[in-house]
Amino acid sequence: MTSLTDRLIERGVCSADDVARAEKEHARAGATGTVADVLVAMGALEADALAVAHGVHAGLEEIDLDTHEIPRALLERLDGPTCTLYRVLPVRADGKGLVVALADHLNVSVLQDLSFVVGGPVSAMIAKPAAMERALQRCFPDVAPGRMADVVSEAAGSVGQIDLEDREAMASAAPVVKLLNYVLLQAIRDKASDIHLEPFEGEFKVRYRVDGVLFEVEAPPPTLAQALISRVKVMSNLDIAETRIPQDGRIELSLGGRPIDLRVSTIPTVHGESCVLRVLDRSVVDLDLDRIGLRPDDKALLLGLLSRPHGIVLVTGPTGSGKTTSLYSALNHLNDIERKIITVEDPVEYDLDGIVQVQVNEDIDVTYARVLRTILRQDPDVLLVGEIRDKETAQIAVEAALTGHLILSTLHTNDAPSTITRLIDIGIPPYLIVSTLEAVVAQRLVRTICSGCRTEYDPDDATLRELGILREDLGGRPFAYGKGCEACNFSGHRGRRALFEMMILDETLRQMVLDGASTQELRVQAIAEGMRTLRQSGQLAVLEGVTTVEEVLRETLVES
Repeated sequence: MTSLTDRLIERGVCSADDVARAEKEHARAGATGTVADVLVAMGALEADALAVAHGVHAGLEEIDLDTHEIPRALLERLDGPTCTLYRVLPVRADGKGLVVALADHLNVSVLQDLSFVVGGPVSAMIAKPAAMERALQRCFPDVAPGRMADVVSEAAGSVGQIDLEDREAMASAAPVVKLLNYVLLQAIRDKASDIHLEPFEGEFKVRYRVDGVLFEVEAPPPTLAQALISRVKVMSNLDIAETRIPQDGRIELSLGGRPIDLRVSTIPTVHGESCVLRVLDRSVVDLDLDRIGLRPDDKALLLGLLSRPHGIVLVTGPTGSGKTTSLYSALNHLNDIERKIITVEDPVEYDLDGIVQVQVNEDIDVTYARVLRTILRQDPDVLLVGEIRDKETAQIAVEAALTGHLILSTLHTNDAPSTITRLIDIGIPPYLIVSTLEAVVAQRLVRTICSGCRTEYDPDDATLRELGILREDLGGRPFAYGKGCEACNFSGHRGRRALFEMMILDETLRQMVLDGASTQELRVQAIAEGMRTLRQSGQLAVLEGVTTVEEVLRETLVES
């Protein structure tokens, strides 16, 4: 059988010499990807050419969407959001059904979904990803959820004609498939982190969480709740007949060339199943230490911690405070050929090239503690433990730090100093804490002001007093807020940034831990040594016009 690299040479998209060089580099560097990936990294092969070669190698016929004219009648068989969500376009119809162009040869799994939409068999051809984006823009220049009402009406009509006991038929009804595509596309376009489908008595709510805040969108009637949630369960391979117990699943999509994971969770309620989809879109998260909100002095401190050969660095904060993003950014910084990095996570949120990632699965006894014991025999340099949940996990992390490993992990505490008390409560003796813990980084996320509707104002004395800033500290600088515009969905905010509190354990603090100092005593000493608290970080962000007073007051506590 012809290999992929042979096919690349046959197609004339790279030379035999290029392949030979890539094979040597692949073997020398111990690369985790393929020889074809090395060719792209070397600049000897275009990513578009590789995508088409993959498709041809898988048996798909190639099509040039830059020159192929698509009749309007064909475009009417698949709506814009469905094509955009799946990155497909109808290119011809023959006696065997509809033929669509794909931009990803691994996306053939969508053909079954598309067959529900068009009501017949669907086959595929392969197109260059860049040409697909241009063709989608030409064919559907104004794709948006503006026709939601029409699709809701169509879906409601279709479900009305189906036996409500036939969940599979409801989930496969073309208008229901179309409606869910609209919901998903709008959420991903709005950069939502979560999609909530919630049935209540007499109503059905669809809510998106954007920048940490939930807002409601136009929702279908309650009669469609069961059909939509059944459709989600079908896509995530859950049991649609079982509605009495919680279920968890996963949906993999590709939008605009980027992979998107949807983590699905359903739970029974008194009015039917409630469903939440967690949107994991790596393109929305910038895993770069320069972009997560670190101030220059904080970044210098963190880089110093990451350069240490062993020890534990903990990132703390509530759920949704950006801990995972900060840790992934740290791993990205550390990730090079000279380091073996292993992560243990529940779940693995983003794939990181060159890093070994292990998923915890409590159902089959693949726990944090059990995996960690095994991982220490895998010769790692750096370990990321998704969360320290119990004494056993904490003890193994401490043992790993004592034997020459750098450990990064998370813990749920309100601030940096209270982490010491939490570790003691878990069961780690103070002498082991001071022997291994290098630093604690507490963080919170605040929404940033939308640049499109940013408005400056002069704060009154009451606002300054509440924030803890003296008027003389302003230096004539105004505060700012967002009035609200279309770009930010009239919220006044767009995007988020982190506030940090970094407590570095020096000899004084270590001795205080051994002496049993209280959280408040540790906090006072850390501040005296230069620790910037979360509230102080928030004050600086307000003074710089990055966020609002309300955001800082909501996310941080005043120091006692």
